[in-house]
Amino acid sequence: MKTALVTGANRGIGFEIVRQLADRDFAVWLTARNKKRGTEALLELKNQGRSIRFLELDVSDTESIANAVKSLKGDINRLDVLINNAGINPKGSDNILSVPADKLEETFRINSIGPLWLTQACESLLISGSRVINISSGAGEICNGMGSYSPVYSASKTALNAITCQLAHGLRAKGVLVNAVCPGWVRTDMGGAGATRSVEKGAETPVWMATDPGFSETGKFFRDMKAVSW
Repeated sequence: MKTALVTGANRGIGFEIVRQLADRDFAVWLTARNKKRGTEALLELKNQGRSIRFLELDVSDTESIANAVKSLKGDINRLDVLINNAGINPKGSDNILSVPADKLEETFRINSIGPLWLTQACESLLISGSRVINISSGAGEICNGMGSYSPVYSASKTALNAITCQLAHGLRAKGVLVNAVCPGWVRTDMGGAGATRSVEKGAETPVWMATDPGFSETGKFFRDMKAVSW
C-alpha cells in the first residue's frame, strides 16, 4: 500500500486530497496544527469507511515537524507522496508598504519555509519515484499571474515556487519528483464562497500527480494537469 502525508488537511483542498487518496487505497496521514480540528476531520473521514491517521503538525515550527516525522517513522519506512498544502492568506496584508512584520514572517514561515523544513525532515523516507507536491498559487506566478492581490501571500507563493525548483534539483539524484501546483480559485474558507472552483476540482491535479503511474515530471509548475509558466 502506498503512503501519503498531507499538511493542512483538516479542511478545504487538503481535506479533499486526503479523501481522494484514501479512496485510491493510499495509507494517508492527515495533518493539522489544531489537534481538535484535525481529529474532527479524521473522524468525519473514518466514519465514511476510510482508514486514515492523524498527525498534529505545525509546519512553521521545527520542533513540531521533528516530533511529527519521528512519529511517522515509527509507522513507515518510506513515504510515497508528500503534499505540502498548509497555507495562510492573512487579513490586513493588502499593502506591501504597510504589512506588519509579524504577518510577513508568519506567512513566509507557513507558506514557503515550512514546506522546505518538512521535506528536509522527510528526506530519509523519500525513495525513487516518491513525489513531493507543493500547493502554490497563480498569484505567485511572476510571468503572467502576479498583480497587486495580497502581496505577502503572492510573494510567499513565488518563494515556494523557487523552493520547489531547488528541491527538484536537490532530490533528482534520488529519483524523487518535486513539483508545484496551482489549484485555481477554489471555494474554501480562504477562497470564499464566490470562487469559481469546487474543492474536488482544486484537488484534481495534485491527486493526479500523486497517483498517475506514468507521471515523471520534476521541477515544474502545473495547473489543470498541464505545465504552466512560473
